[in-house]
Amino acid sequence: MAKFIGILTAGGDTPGLNAAIRGVGKAAMNTYNMQIIGFRDGFRGLMENRIVRLDSVALSGILTVGGTILGTSRDKPHKMPIGGKKMDMTGVMLENYKRHNLDALVCLGGGGTAKNAYRLAQCGMNVITLPKTIDNDVAMTDITFGFDTALTIATEAIDRLHSTAHSHHRIIVVEVMGHNAGWLTLGAGIAGGADVILIPEIPYDVNKVAESITERRRSGKHFSIVAVSEGAMSTDLAKDYQKARDELDNAKEKGDKPARKAAKAKLAEIEKRRAASTHELTRQLEQLTGLESRVTILGHVQRGGTPSPADRLLASRLGTACAHYIDEGVFGVMVAVRGNDVEPVPLEDVVGKRKNVPLDHPWVCTARDLGVSLGD
Repeated sequence: MAKFIGILTAGGDTPGLNAAIRGVGKAAMNTYNMQIIGFRDGFRGLMENRIVRLDSVALSGILTVGGTILGTSRDKPHKMPIGGKKMDMTGVMLENYKRHNLDALVCLGGGGTAKNAYRLAQCGMNVITLPKTIDNDVAMTDITFGFDTALTIATEAIDRLHSTAHSHHRIIVVEVMGHNAGWLTLGAGIAGGADVILIPEIPYDVNKVAESITERRRSGKHFSIVAVSEGAMSTDLAKDYQKARDELDNAKEKGDKPARKAAKAKLAEIEKRRAASTHELTRQLEQLTGLESRVTILGHVQRGGTPSPADRLLASRLGTACAHYIDEGVFGVMVAVRGNDVEPVPLEDVVGKRKNVPLDHPWVCTARDLGVSLGD
């Protein structure tokens, strides 16, 4: 009998989502004689039973289109905003899963989506996830689709800023996406020839950054490009953050609700400082070096537009592999990239983990050998 597949996209939009939807759908229909439906706007669409039939016509022409034809949201199954309250709607989602006689639910997303999909798997759904995020921080996979496109966009932005920095003898601080992982900033910084690269994994000393820029000036180079992750922190801020995290963990372990509330409030305040840190860094560098400094925040342009050929290829490979695993009855997994191959990884090995940049990673070593300051 023909199998029925549901598919949704959750979390932030990412280049390559439509290519992945197309990969799953075309392989499912053409190779395995399956039928496929999409749920609109992520897990909320699954909860509200808002579907779209994904036939060959619906999948035609979407390979090169950015974003997602299904729409997306950051709603969580167990904390779904309903009438001003957050409610556990996993039971309703299971009912809709059964209503459509689904044999599998494919969830395209990052680490948060994998965690939510794992919850649904524990409720009895056959779930498979595909790893997407421009941050490249999903655990247990070599790379995520969306990363290559964002890396290209961020690198091109840094390329373009060189001429302005050089012409006006300025420091240009470029904020790149990456709240907890620095893959995008590190890669774009190296590829774009940044002079300073600051990432969340390596807390920076602003005086050392200023010193490296001043040294460039002494050698006759009167401009500098500073690539900084949105989540990069100074050494002082990193200490405050870790202290607050430890306080929250201790409060959770002891079941101390007042202490937990206080630690969360402290973390929220630190996050505000973290959000403003790029502008503060720019101000400090101008003060310490005497060079006019400007900040450019790339923001959501890194998410948009046509996916790169590499991301289209990767998303298509993951999508077709997903259809194969469904046909084989392999569920509760993420389709991961391992070298030149793809393989299923149990979701329980993925959830709650993040792939950060190792301090001895070849990209870090390359940056140091190039004379790039990492702020430490």
